[in-house]
Amino acid sequence: MKNNKVTVTIAGVSYNLISEEETAYMEKVAAHVDEKVHELDGSGISTTEAGVLAALNIADEYYKALATGEHLRSQIKELLEESAKLKAEISEKNREIFKLQNKKG
Repeated sequence: MKNNKVTVTIAGVSYNLISEEETAYMEKVAAHVDEKVHELDGSGISTTEAGVLAALNIADEYYKALATGEHLRSQIKELLEESAKLKAEISEKNREIFKLQNKKG
């Protein structure tokens, strides 16, 4: 795979990134981190502390997103199981209708 290079700025510091990801994606990720660090501006903490707190906030978002994804997967699984049961019921009812129609004729 091709390695892409991009320079991004986070909290006023430039970083050279190399990744297999597209440069636009790397810039988007860096912008998110920069935004999280800047949310802590003016709170009287150092840039390092702001970086750590930003990382904690991002990790929190990540784990909440994982939990949401797992919940959605669980809901989908339940809905698919219910759908399969309903399809089986429909098939059984169709067989009953077919039998009743054949008895009349």
